[in-house]
Parts: sequence; structure tokens; C-alpha cells
Amino acid sequence: MTIEDFKYDHPDRDVAAFKRAVANKLIYAVGKDPATASQDDWLHAAAWAVRDQLVERWMTTTRAQYAQKLKRVYYLSMEFLIGRTFTNALLALELQDTVREALADFGVDIEALTEREPDAALGNGGLGRLAACFLDSMATLGVPGLGYGIRYEYGMFRQRIVDGQQVETPDYWLTRGNPWEFQRPEVNYRVRFGGHVQRREGKGAPYGAGRWVETHDVLAVAYDTIIPGFGTQATNTLRLWSARATEEIDLKAFNRGNYMEAVESKNHSENVSRVLYPDDSTPSGRELRLHQEYFFVSASVQDLLHRYLRNHQGFDELPSQVSIHLNDTHPVLAVPELMRLLIDEHGLPWDTAWALTQKVFSYTNHTLMHEALETWPVEMFGRVLPRHLQIIFDMNSRFLATVTQKHGHDVELLRRLSLIDENGERRVRMAYVAVLASHSINGVSELHSELMKQSIFADFAKLFPERFNNKTNGVTPRRWLAQANPPLAKLLDHRIGRGWRRDLKQLEVLRPMTHQPAFVGAFRHAKRENKLRLANWVDQHLGIPLDTDALFDVQVKRMHEYKRQLLNVLHVITRYHRILDTPEAGHVPRVVVFAGKAASAYHMAKLVIRLINDVAAVINSDERVGKLLKVVFLPNYSVSLAEVIIPAADLSEQISTAGTEASGTGNMKFAINGALTIGTLDGANVEMREAVGADNFFIFGNTTREVADIRASGYQPRELYEGNAELQRVLDSIRDGLFSHGEPDRYQAIFDALVNWGDHYLLLADYASYLEAQEKVDALYRDPDAWARMAILNVAGMGGFSSDRTIAQYAHEIWHTRPVALG
Repeated sequence: MTIEDFKYDHPDRDVAAFKRAVANKLIYAVGKDPATASQDDWLHAAAWAVRDQLVERWMTTTRAQYAQKLKRVYYLSMEFLIGRTFTNALLALELQDTVREALADFGVDIEALTEREPDAALGNGGLGRLAACFLDSMATLGVPGLGYGIRYEYGMFRQRIVDGQQVETPDYWLTRGNPWEFQRPEVNYRVRFGGHVQRREGKGAPYGAGRWVETHDVLAVAYDTIIPGFGTQATNTLRLWSARATEEIDLKAFNRGNYMEAVESKNHSENVSRVLYPDDSTPSGRELRLHQEYFFVSASVQDLLHRYLRNHQGFDELPSQVSIHLNDTHPVLAVPELMRLLIDEHGLPWDTAWALTQKVFSYTNHTLMHEALETWPVEMFGRVLPRHLQIIFDMNSRFLATVTQKHGHDVELLRRLSLIDENGERRVRMAYVAVLASHSINGVSELHSELMKQSIFADFAKLFPERFNNKTNGVTPRRWLAQANPPLAKLLDHRIGRGWRRDLKQLEVLRPMTHQPAFVGAFRHAKRENKLRLANWVDQHLGIPLDTDALFDVQVKRMHEYKRQLLNVLHVITRYHRILDTPEAGHVPRVVVFAGKAASAYHMAKLVIRLINDVAAVINSDERVGKLLKVVFLPNYSVSLAEVIIPAADLSEQISTAGTEASGTGNMKFAINGALTIGTLDGANVEMREAVGADNFFIFGNTTREVADIRASGYQPRELYEGNAELQRVLDSIRDGLFSHGEPDRYQAIFDALVNWGDHYLLLADYASYLEAQEKVDALYRDPDAWARMAILNVAGMGGFSSDRTIAQYAHEIWHTRPVALG
């Protein structure tokens, strides 16, 4: 039988056909009578009906990719923060109105329905959201790609705020099932841990070949989700791996009546894909993390080799058919895993396997901080992955021999370049493994990429200058403007057409519209609608009324000391004191919004969350302040919540210490939604400022070079504390319990970190400059039309920060693949 002989029903796109599709799904797939169906039942029925619209183009795309022998990109990431899939699919298919009308005929409200869908909790922050934007752009541009990750059962924890403190609870996002995934039980791979290695000896055994024996094994089972492109029939796939025990139950133990022992091995095996980011403050938590990383890369590399070998004899064409991209250091175990498979399983000589490896791997670095570059203790690594440790030792030995041959026996150089850190506890440097094995290493902003070559990878950049390049991050305009901001999207469609969704550069035509009072007024009206939506959310969930005429000042991101939420708090307290001291001074009303999660073991970040909530409680209850200042911390920050917050922001806080943020993507999301940025010259802020114009950006603080000079000169934060009366008052109020009644020393550690323990991220050094910039913000906000004109210029200048542009550069300059051609 041929494909042409295989007949099936093609789903139609009109309202009547969609109503029938939903009705069929509700009855025959969900198994519910409409009279008793819950909101979740309707959601599943609608989701399956929408998914049907994607399946045929998914299969067509896959067949075309193989038929055209296109090079495939395998994007390996520990995180994919994809958010809600239902609304994204409707957007990609441009079916919002059809589905809304069809469901309304059943008496079902689509807005209420979409709120029932949980965020797929497969990531933490910017790294995972970037990966999701990239998958969207790869599909939209037709780049043949497949994302690989872990199907975490419990994603990033659900954050509750109890008595001002973060409390973590499990986020079992799969409670009600996931109608978007296709389970592939037949696609499973054995992933091995532990055991020991027997070297292969004798004639015909490749150099370094080994037998990995007496392992304990886990099965990786595939779950596929369709990633639709926008304005195209092309799709791609997100394949997530779930851990399964090789044996479901120990029947002998069960028959003895020892029921716990009977399932102990199964539970232990399946813990591998249970939780995103297990608490790494304990050795067992760190070891589980190592298991997770190897689990998903082993399954992924086995899978991509299996795909390749279905259509090829031998591995000569591997570099022309396969590109493996490492999203930060978490998937770097894919390097020794590919070497192991090529040498041990397929019998390739070491040199051949290594040459292939260096041609297929590329690596994106996301951090400049040495402490954030992943390393693993040699002892733990060897116990969990003994074969891979041998391979890394062999890689290191051969690499250092080559360096010695070319540069002489420079012990210090060899020590700096070694894949093994020999200082103190011996550790495997995973980022170094990635750099050595990859033909391309890129940073994610121009500043970051340059600093990367000067600092963390300086010696490698001298050895392999041709490998290093920059690919500034971007965000998808479909999710972060069309979907997140309907009022502004509608205005843009009316004035410049709909083409900006695929070509963000079209926003440039907004520049002259700053001189059109009607457009400026309409732009202000769209912002007000978004502020009202956020205000309603805050009132409904937190019971705090917000003044939508106030300036909405927003900082939402992962809680970390380098992102300096604490500097924002210092400004809030300064503002509070100024209002109390001079209530008649004509202060600009502000609503200061915070949101973000702190890692469960990150004590200082959690203490800052508590301080924010304590400061909010004091200020919001002080009648002397009234509407002049409100502070809110929004719990359980997520993609869906970001879609409510970001369009409402007037001011975007991007205030990390210069030289610490690789790029940032939140800064881009805020700007394309019409927020002005207050920030340091850090990450992509530098390029954004150039794009929108320096006069339309509130820059403050020390530059990267100045930060280095301050630290080198012996920074003394206490001198700044003692020399600035306003700063001293703020810090004293934190230390002395103004915001912690009944526990005056609650925030002594924060005071000490800033004043006595070195102020590592230079908050006090940037405080005065930050306040000066905030005063400029106030001055501009007093002229609403001038503010709106500057905001429009920010939107107009963001055309270069689309993830479509980023992915086009990756595809052309790193992956060397071309888009699929569909009839």
C-alpha cells in the first residue's frame, strides 16, 4: 500500500466543522456527556481538535525533511519553558476566532478554558524560555530541527508566599493529563549507570575502546509534542524523555509480602525524570542531577544516531546530516556519549570518532561567572559514569599533548587548559569539554561574547579563535507581542499590517508615528488596557488595589544576587522616606512590581523575597503614602503570568551588575511591549540602547571595565555607606527592624553583605547613579505624551531582537542547514 492509497479525513477549519470535531472528541476521546463535562473535559476536547489540525502538516514536514536529505539540528536543553500550548497553537494556526465562536455555541468561554491549562513546567527562567522561542522560530523558518529534553513530572516548584516567605510546593503539571503529547512507548533506549569498564585489547580493537559492564539501567521513553510554525505549514518536534524501570516489579519480593521492596527499584529508576532541578545542597541531590543530565543526552544521542543510520551506511555523512547544539553546559555529556557510541558500539577508530564529534557539536555559553560553569567531582563522575570519565581523560591527554607539541611545556598553560581542575578536589570542567569538542562556541550578546573570549575561555580563544562568535538572543514576536499583548497587536495590525509577526523589522515604520497625536493616544490607550488587566489580577489574587495612572515599575526574573532585586528595594525604601519627609513635593505615583523564584537552597535570594514582602506590607499599610507608592510581589512567576505582567509595564528594571548578565531576554520582551528600560550597560542592554537610541534609554551605573577596576582597587562599601546619609538611613532601617517588627535582626545578614562583607555585586557603588536615573524617569513620566513617544521609539527599534533573526544566523553560520521546502 502506498501513501496515496491510505485515506483519512482531513480536518476542516470552519466553525461548523470545528464544533463537530470538539463534540466528537468530547464523546469519543474524553468519554463525557456534555451535560456533565467539566471545564477540563472541554479543554481536552478542544485541544485534541486543534492538535488534529497540526498532525498532517507535522507528518508532511517530516517526510519532506527526509526526502530532501536536509541536515537536521538536534537542540539539547535541560529546560524548555514553553508555557501554555493551547493559545500558542491557536495563534500559529490563526484559529482564535473560529475556536472562540465554536466553543461559545456550546456555552463555553474560551478565556476561562485557557486559564485551566497549566504551564508546562519544564524550565526555570531565561534559558528554558529562550529554548522555547528558538523552537518556535526554527519551525517558522522551516529549519529542520528537533528539541530534546526531559519530561519532568514535577517541574519548577510552585511558589507560595506565606508570612512573606517563599514556600515551595510540588508543581505536578501533569495532574489532569497533557493532551498535546504523543507517547511513543516503542521509542525507548537503555541508559546505563555505574558498573565498571573493561578495556578492549587485541588486534582490531580501536584505541581507547572499552566494555561498560555490570551497570544498573533505566529506560528512556519518548513523548513528542508538535511545535508549529507561524504562517507556514512547517512544524518541528519537541521530544521529551521519561524514565521507566527496566523491570516494573520484583515479583519475588512481592510474593514474600515485602511490597515496598518490590517496587523500590522501579521508584529509584523513575526518580531520574521526576523533578526539575533537585535540591543540589546535598551530595545525593547533586548526584541525581548528574544522573538526569546523562539520562537525557544518552537517550537523545542514541535516538539521533538511530535516525541517521536508517538512511545511511557508515558515518562519513554524519557531519552533513547532523548538527548537535548544546544549550549551555548541562547537555555536555553528549560529547563523551557520542564518542562512546562511535568507538565502543560501532567500532570507529578514536581519531575518526573525534573528527566527527568536532564537526557535529556546537555550544552556546550563557554565563560569565566561573561559579556558574558546571563542574563535577572526579570521584562522583567516575562512580556514576566510569566509561565517560575514561573518555574525558583520553580527550584531555591527547589535547594537552598537542598543546605541548605546539607551545612547549608551559605548566601553567596546561593547568589552565586541562579538562580536569586539579586545584583541591579534582573536578571535570564541563564547559571546557564543550569548547574543545565544538566547532562553534557562541555567546548571546556582543558584550558577553567579547568578555567570554577575554575571561572564562581566554586561553581557548587564543588556540581556536575561529571557533568563537556571537549570536545575540531574541524573542518570538508571536508569543511575546501578538499573544501577550492583544491591544497593542490590534493597533499595530491596523496601522502597519500583520507582517511584523514574521518580520519584526517592520516595526521601524512606527518611528514617524510619534508625531501623530492620534497614534500616540491610541498607543497610550493600549498600555492602559494592559495595566488595567494586571491591576484586576492583583486585586483578585492579592487584594491590593492599584492605581493605573501610576507608573508601573516592574522587575520580574529569577531571584539572584547578581540581578540585584535588592538594589531596587533600596530605591523603594529611599522613595518611601522621601514621601514621608516631603509629602507635598509632587511625587510621581509608582507601583513597584516584583516576581521571581529563588532556588530552594539559595538562602540570600529567599531572604530578599522576604524583605520585599515585608517592605510591601509596611508601605502598603501606611496611610501617609496613599497612592504615591505601592509594592507588590506576585507569587509563582510563570510564562502565563509574564504574559499579563510584561505588557502592563511602563518601566523595565534591567539592573544587573555590568559584566554579569550574558544577554537577558526579559529586557527585549518589555521593550517590544512598550516599556522603557532602566538598566546598566550589561548583556544585550548595550545593543538595545544602540537600536532604540541612547536618549530613549535610562542608563546608570558602572561599566564592565569600571566594575573590574573597582574590585581591583580594593572596594570599600562601608565608605559609601558612611558618606551618603540617605543610603545610610535606608540600610539602617533594614538592619534595625523597620520592616521586621518583633525580629529586629532578621535582615542583619543583608546589611552585613552590603556594608561589611564586600558588597560583591556593587549595589552601593551604583546606588547614587541609580537614584539619579530614577529621577529622570519621574521627570519624563510627568509628560504622558512624551513618555508614550519614547515608548513607541523603543518598540520601533526592537526589530533586530526577534528570535527569527537569531535562528536564521545559527542556521546559516553555525548549523549550515537550509529550510524545508513544502509545496
